[in-house]
Amino acid sequence: MKKWTKALLAVAISASSLSVSAAPAELDRVITVVNEGVILSSDIDALKKTVSLNAKAENLPPEDVLEQQILDQLILEELQLQEAKRLGIRIDDSRLEQAIDGIAKDKNTSVKQLRSELKANGISWAQYRDQIRREMTISEARNAQVRRRISILPQEVESLATQLNAKNLEKVEYRLSHIQLRLDEDADKAERDSVSNNADEIVTELKTGRDFAALALANSKGPKALDGGDWGWMRLEEMPTIFADHIGNNGKGAIIGPFRSGAGYHILKITDVKGLESVAVTEVKARHILIKPSIVLSDEGAQRQLKLLTQQINDGDKTFEELAEQYSADSGSAVKGGDLGWQTTEIYVPEFKDTVDTLSEGVISEPFKTVHGWHIVEVLDRRQADRTDAAMQNRAYRMLLNRKFNEEAQAWLQELRAGAYVEQVGDENDNS
Repeated sequence: MKKWTKALLAVAISASSLSVSAAPAELDRVITVVNEGVILSSDIDALKKTVSLNAKAENLPPEDVLEQQILDQLILEELQLQEAKRLGIRIDDSRLEQAIDGIAKDKNTSVKQLRSELKANGISWAQYRDQIRREMTISEARNAQVRRRISILPQEVESLATQLNAKNLEKVEYRLSHIQLRLDEDADKAERDSVSNNADEIVTELKTGRDFAALALANSKGPKALDGGDWGWMRLEEMPTIFADHIGNNGKGAIIGPFRSGAGYHILKITDVKGLESVAVTEVKARHILIKPSIVLSDEGAQRQLKLLTQQINDGDKTFEELAEQYSADSGSAVKGGDLGWQTTEIYVPEFKDTVDTLSEGVISEPFKTVHGWHIVEVLDRRQADRTDAAMQNRAYRMLLNRKFNEEAQAWLQELRAGAYVEQVGDENDNS
């Protein structure tokens, strides 16, 4: 419930109690003041119904304990909503409907059935929508404030990614083929150059489709030369260290080398692989223009400005690059004509990601809002890319982010609570 609505309701209740002091029905009342906001008894009742709906009755604590837990949660939610208001965060009806559709799908039901279930449990559809909007608003405020407190060093990501990769490769089996070009340690420069050039030529032939076994039989001095260089199936810990050191995250068909050891030059081919998860993703090349609302520029003004810029581009009066350089508030991309480079859309905030994912190439979007401001975006191209290494790095980053986010979120909430004015007034209302 919005704070101004709560305030008006509290005033209305107070006036009503003066004129109908003998009314037997219990009226809504203020329970707690939180800075400039209030928590009403109806807020507690509504959340209690939701908790009761989601939890089994035997798992619920005693009534007084449950009410205190609910009050504590509502105080923290109110503080976060006040922070969201300060940041200008608002969830429009379109985003709210999308979120509710997603909730219904997660529950394997329809929105209509969800409404019926809520009604049967005494929860109105308006109450439910307000609660979901509230949760979405709080989530955006928390993300915006907590993320800026988090610092993740590249070394941390690299270290964790290495650990995760090593664990993932434990059960992977490779079928390797090997060519070894012998080179004595005391070989002169001419011989070293000759063997090195021969190794490069073999790799070039392999990459143009030449049969590995045939080249191994003709050139290799390795222990498996007569088998066409085939070492069979091996896990990393079973293969020679020099092989394992060069496998990395390479997949089936990869040609590795030439690389040098004391015995000469080596060329590997991963003929087949079992148990290795590769990640293919869609990368998008997009560009955007960002306009940030301010004291002198309203949301409506930012929208109008972006529509005018779009019209100039479509009419051929200006190019996207020129207008991005001149007007975009994203300084990092503005100097590149708004170009965001090749990216997977997961890195973008939800509204930006949704727009880019559904936008056709070469089309400029309608103006839309994110936590950063108002945007127009154009998708220039899409491509498929092997991002196995990048996926492992992203996984490591997300793990570190989640760990640190949870720690910092608790610290942020404690700071909000410690700096807030909170007064319990329920008892005073009871005695009046």
